[in-house]
Amino acid sequence: MKCIFKNKKISAIISVVPKEEYRFDDEYPIFKLTEDKAKRFKKMMSLDRHRIAPPEVCASDLCLCGLQRLLNEGTLKKEEIGALLFVSQTPDYIMPPTSNVLHGKLGLGHDVICLDINQGCSGFLLGLMQAFLLLEIAALPKVVLLNGETGSRLIDRCNRITYPLTGDAGSVTVIERCETESPIYVDVKNDGSRHKSIMIPAGAYRIPSTPETLKLREVEEGVLQSEEHLHMDGPAIFNFTMTDIPPQIDEILSFSGDTRDSIDWFLFHQPNPFILTQMADKMKIPHAKLPNNIVSLFGNCSSVTTPLNAAFNCGEQLQREKLRVCFSGFGVGLTWISMIMDLGPLNACKVVDYEPI
Repeated sequence: MKCIFKNKKISAIISVVPKEEYRFDDEYPIFKLTEDKAKRFKKMMSLDRHRIAPPEVCASDLCLCGLQRLLNEGTLKKEEIGALLFVSQTPDYIMPPTSNVLHGKLGLGHDVICLDINQGCSGFLLGLMQAFLLLEIAALPKVVLLNGETGSRLIDRCNRITYPLTGDAGSVTVIERCETESPIYVDVKNDGSRHKSIMIPAGAYRIPSTPETLKLREVEEGVLQSEEHLHMDGPAIFNFTMTDIPPQIDEILSFSGDTRDSIDWFLFHQPNPFILTQMADKMKIPHAKLPNNIVSLFGNCSSVTTPLNAAFNCGEQLQREKLRVCFSGFGVGLTWISMIMDLGPLNACKVVDYEPI
């Protein structure tokens, strides 16, 4: 489905990462890899380091840190917040919604809308769409989109394939109205028939948690999983990224009237550097315009990779000037969303280390 939003803009992005940084060179012995195999795997996957939150820190804590930072700096005022959207697949509780928990911690008014969205890799763009829709309510001054993930909790630490690529992070994005029309072009697609390609099979209500579902099994050498860990069909996901995403980028460029040359940055979700390099080559997008360094430095933190990508790779530039940006998010669902918009100059666009509130 294609749609256009007008008179909306992003005014601030802040991404929050744990201080705890773990390097692949120090971790590889737990994966039962020899030094030679570790070196080959590191080179093939462009592995270096990732950020992992300590056990007591939840996704909401990372988001709250960023939100409090914006409030303390005066970039955002509490009375301007008309809605809190929390997008995550690692919420604080099954119930209540984490957005309500954050609402209480911030001491916000009773008229603020709170909404949790269960979405993964496309969650930043899906959250932006929901924010644009909410801003059609005249009484809402600004919408705060919170993306947070502690995906490291969904994977066994000894899983040599997935764990080194995984990271934890949070982000805060402020969305508001603007006087200029500034059209935002969106294309969103879903294919639920492929939902098993990325899933956690057990632990909810279809297959409740039991000692059996929690039991670790070695599915291949160096890969331990329980039924309550993240399961991913690697070949199916690679095929998805190569088959479904490039045509969507062509479609959104045609829809918006843009070309590859008119886009300043292609800011995509980052599953791993290898996939992004292959995608860039297939779509004939210069590597310099499509950053692929987030997983190597922070890890794949699901929906947070997209705002983290923007803040880390072009944050200073986005605080100074307006850029034409093509976003793309793709993954669990399967869901894939692309968006083209003018971004900047922003009141804030940066990456900060987590500090407890």
